[in-house]
Amino acid sequence: MRPHVSQGQIRPKISTMPRQKTEAAAYLDIYKLVNEKTRLQHELETLDERRDRVQKRLAVLDTAIADLERNAHQLRDAKPSEVGAIATAKAPELDSFNTLFLEY
Repeated sequence: MRPHVSQGQIRPKISTMPRQKTEAAAYLDIYKLVNEKTRLQHELETLDERRDRVQKRLAVLDTAIADLERNAHQLRDAKPSEVGAIATAKAPELDSFNTLFLEY
């Protein structure tokens, strides 16, 4: 299990040993910052795509819930004889099954 990370500010990675103030060190810092920026932009795009997928799924669930509620209200408002006919129409008959016995 991963340790719990706080949802606060994203902290930069810190080097264990300070570097000398040279041009190469400045370019290294620029390189690291550009890499972090690219990574965060990619992460943001991924989160946007995930958000879109979740919203689409929520829309599908909303329509499914509305359809089921409408069907439930129709069944509630239907006459009892109609509901019984619908329920018994799909029940299989026991005589229609073929049985097969296998011995080991």
